Order: sequence, then structure tokens, then C-alpha cells
Amino acid sequence: MSISNQNKAYFFAAIAIFFWSTVATAFKLSLEYLEPVQLVFYATIFSVLAFFFILLFQGKLKLIRRFTMEGLLRCALLAILNPCLYYIILLKAYDILPAQEAMAINYSWVVMMVILSIPILKQRISMKAFLSIIISYIGVIVIATNGDLLSLQFDNPKGVIYALITTVIWALFWLFNTKHKNDTVVSLFLIFLFSLPFIAFAVLFSSTFVIPSMNGFIGAAYVGLFEMGVTFVVWQSALRMTSSIAKVTSLVFITPFMSLLIIQLFLREVILTSTVVGIVLIIFGLLLQKFFTKRNTKLS
Repeated sequence: MSISNQNKAYFFAAIAIFFWSTVATAFKLSLEYLEPVQLVFYATIFSVLAFFFILLFQGKLKLIRRFTMEGLLRCALLAILNPCLYYIILLKAYDILPAQEAMAINYSWVVMMVILSIPILKQRISMKAFLSIIISYIGVIVIATNGDLLSLQFDNPKGVIYALITTVIWALFWLFNTKHKNDTVVSLFLIFLFSLPFIAFAVLFSSTFVIPSMNGFIGAAYVGLFEMGVTFVVWQSALRMTSSIAKVTSLVFITPFMSLLIIQLFLREVILTSTVVGIVLIIFGLLLQKFFTKRNTKLS
């Protein structure tokens, strides 16, 4: 009995969501052995190797020759955004904040993408959709203030700012990345490859170069393979096999709750009610925004 493509899509999506759910815990554990910039450097090396062997297996390495000088320059510029700036700042946020807070605030990058798509992609947004964005950011404030919404006093404003900055960088990276028509995995391989000199410079500029311990090495390998590399290709496979993109992408909303469970199990963080409420508000805002966007599209 053959397995349908849709079931295969669910299987690959489940694998991707599982690994993404472990990332917050992996970040926090790895940062016990490596500084943020060092962890990004070694993780990026593993990610580049992962993309290289995936492309070698798929027979796509030859597609690199199709890139024009303009395309290669675009990849080099995008490399500064991600992984260089994005992961260095994100890991600084994780270094300062509890894993649950950094994860939950960073999850609002989807909302930021909607906001930035207005000036960058010239997309229009209705007042109702804008109100749904406000609901999501109320969720962010609930998380950042540990539920003390009216006081607007953040336990760690520096960490919150870092986490919010990453949402801007990530959203910008993917919005600018939509404007090219090259193979996505090949593009990511080149972007991560071009990022290595920038990250190496950041290592030399901000800290001393270190050879990681075995635990640091394992942490960097895990982050590089399952946050930056392989998981993205698995997710792409799920999107390619599904009969409906919505059926697969809707599963992503499970990720922050699975992440909280793993954080509680492995990091022993006490999961705050404010974190759960904040995540629910962020997701509720996203669902409302999707609903209003679809409705406006049908009416137009």
C-alpha cells in the first residue's frame, strides 16, 4: 500500500516542526560552551557542509554556474543579514533572556514580515488586518513584561530589543529573497558560504578564536544541521508534496507550544502563564490577519 503524497508531506512537516521546536533549547545549552558569535561561526560551517552534500546528492551543484555576478552579489549582501547579523543578535538575546521569552518574541517575525511587506512589496493592508497585528504585538508585550502589561516594565529590555531586532532582520531577509528566481537551496548554500568571512571577522573583532569543547562542537553541529540546514530542505519537501500549502503551514502554529514543552523538560525553566498567553495572542493575531487578507482577496 503506497503512502499518499499528502501523508508524506505531513511526515516531512512533522520532522521539520520537531527540530524547530528543539532549537530554543539547543541554543541555550550550546551557549553554555560557546559565545554567541563563536556558536554562529561553527554552526554556519556545519550548515554550509550540509547544503553542499544535499546539493551534491540532488545533482544541483552545477546550477551555481547559472548565477550572474548580480545574483552572486545579492547572495553576498543577503549573507550579511542572515546568517551573520540575524544569528549573532538572536543568540545574544538567548544568552540574556530565558529561552521561553527569546523564542516567543522571535516567533513574531511573521507579523513583522507582514508589516515590512507594505513598503517593500507594495502590498496593501486593511484596517482589520492592521488591528490583528496590534493583537500579536500585545502578545509580545505580555511576554516581555511577564504579564505586567500596564507597567510596561521589561525585566531585561536589552534582551527584548535584541529579540525584536531579529524579527526585522529575518523578515527583511526573506522579503528580499523573494525577488530572485534561482533555486532556493542553491541560493542558501551560496548565502551561507559567503557569510563565513563576515562571521569570521566578527569572531576576531569581538572575541578570541577558540576551538570548541566536545559539548560545544556537538551543539554547533546540531544548530548548524537542524536549525540552519537540513530542516529547511525537509520543510521544502513537505511544501512540494502537499496538495494544499495551507494544510502544511498551519502546522507551524504547533511549534512554539512544543518548544515550551522541550524547554521545560530539558532546561527546567518554569513556563510562565504570561508566555503561554502571549504566544496565544501572537497566533490569534496571525490567524485573524490571514482571515482578513483572504477575505479582502475574495472581495476584490
